[in-house]
Amino acid sequence: MIHRFVLHNGSIHSSTDNLLAPGQLGLLAGWGVFTTIRVTDGVLFSWDRHWSRMQHDATLMNVPMPDPDVVQKDLIRLVEANGKPTCTLRLVVIRNGGGLWEGPKRGSACDVVAMTADLKDWGDSARLGVQPFGRYAANEFAGAKINSWSMNLTWSEKAHQRGFDEVVLLNERGEVSELTSANIFIANGGDVWTPPLSSGCLPGVTRDLLLTEVHAPGITVRERTLHLDDLYAADEVFITSSTRDLLAVTEIDGRAVNRRGNAMEKLKSAFRAYIAAYVRTHAQEGAPVS
Repeated sequence: MIHRFVLHNGSIHSSTDNLLAPGQLGLLAGWGVFTTIRVTDGVLFSWDRHWSRMQHDATLMNVPMPDPDVVQKDLIRLVEANGKPTCTLRLVVIRNGGGLWEGPKRGSACDVVAMTADLKDWGDSARLGVQPFGRYAANEFAGAKINSWSMNLTWSEKAHQRGFDEVVLLNERGEVSELTSANIFIANGGDVWTPPLSSGCLPGVTRDLLLTEVHAPGITVRERTLHLDDLYAADEVFITSSTRDLLAVTEIDGRAVNRRGNAMEKLKSAFRAYIAAYVRTHAQEGAPVS
């Protein structure tokens, strides 16, 4: 459930206010971009990476973007208004113009909407289903995080109906790509692998941090093409997202997977230390910076 107040184009409103219009193309067609950010002690964790990814995807999708410094300050005001300094934040940019069903001019090329919610308890592990042809890696928009998200929600809902927590999406070549809202990793000893972006997966912020910034002794994290057999043969399988951190996988499509290593726990410890250091630094500065 979202919190009491939401952000709309720089203003704080009640979540029950009527703020959007049926003729907004971004609402009708899902034309826009979004991101989900962890907020800890009032700090937008890894804000610069979230914004950079949104800007990249917006350029790809011809979505006009607002001033990031203004948006950042507005998001902090929203968190303060809701009185929940540790929470999950969803930021959405909606394109307003273009298309047959365009409504009256709204005075801006895009609407900026944000809301917060309590952190979700994901438990200590996940059971996954499998969805063939869930990603088309050859598509020029593969890897873009856009507002048209209904396929992912449908696959996730179907997974829950089958008793799973999430679903592994395979691409057109039968390669492992990602989940509907998370990236996936395997570990064999100290070698940790995740599918490359060429598999069609999203460049998740947590994924990027594990590849570039977060380091644990004896652990190397790299990209490699993966198949389902690689997941079943691995010492460990785990998933990552901005709200999950690192979460172990215990089962894939009804088949148990191994949990005989400690690479994930080492990386999780290093990742949490990285978050704590980030929050300390940015809290001392008074606000997160790009």
